Amino acid sequence: MKIGICSDHAGLDYKTRLIAYLLGKGHEVVNFGTDSPESCDYPDYAHPLAEAVRKGEVDAGIALCGTGNGMALTLNHHKGVRACLAWNTEIARLCKEHNDANVLVMPARFVSYRMAVMMVRTWMETKFAGGRHKRRIDKIDID
Repeated sequence: MKIGICSDHAGLDYKTRLIAYLLGKGHEVVNFGTDSPESCDYPDYAHPLAEAVRKGEVDAGIALCGTGNGMALTLNHHKGVRACLAWNTEIARLCKEHNDANVLVMPARFVSYRMAVMMVRTWMETKFAGGRHKRRIDKIDID
């Protein structure tokens, strides 16, 4: 699987560690930044990730910032991107199962790294349920 990943300064440590984790699991990873601990603006990294997801250049995405909210808000402005903010494995599972989330967003300041790994694993292993959920997903994107 080809995974795009991005963070702001608050999510940099987890992003760096998650890249190593994903590579170790045999995935290809595209890093959209940041690569510096200096304060930065999350949209500068979320927009390129969202465009890569939208265009099919990556199979899915992972984004991290302090609360996760800034990344999720920015990512979801892109048609075809369904970014879900998760803070535990049950939410991560439901993000994929019910919402067919193609980007997992995590709040680096509010979850442990161990939880972040468990959420990534859960989200990646979960399949979209389809059915009534597909009907709802089809109503998300508007022109």
